[in-house]
Amino acid sequence: MELTKEEVHSIAELAKLDLTEDELTLYAGQLSEVFDYFQRLQELDTSHIEPTASVLPLKNVLRPDVSSSPLPPEQAIANAPDAEAHQFRVSAVLDEE
Repeated sequence: MELTKEEVHSIAELAKLDLTEDELTLYAGQLSEVFDYFQRLQELDTSHIEPTASVLPLKNVLRPDVSSSPLPPEQAIANAPDAEAHQFRVSAVLDEE
C-alpha cells in the first residue's frame, strides 16, 4: 500500500504535527513499508494458532514473604537528605492556616 504525501499530511494534522515537505516524503515511504509488512503478515495462516494474551509462560517473580527484624532507625535514615530524631524531614506540602 503506497501512501501519498497528502495522506501523511492528513495523519500528521490529526496528530497535531507540523511536518516539512521532506518529512512528508520520508514518512510516506516509511509508513508505506510498514503497511506492506502488515499486508504480508495478513497473508499468514494463523487459524491453527490458539489466541493468547502472552507468548511467555506466566510465573510469579516475587520473593517469598519472610519476616525479619526491622532496620535500626540509624540505618533507615542513613541516606535521607534531612532527618531529625530518627524521622525523615520533608518540605511542607500544605499551607498552615
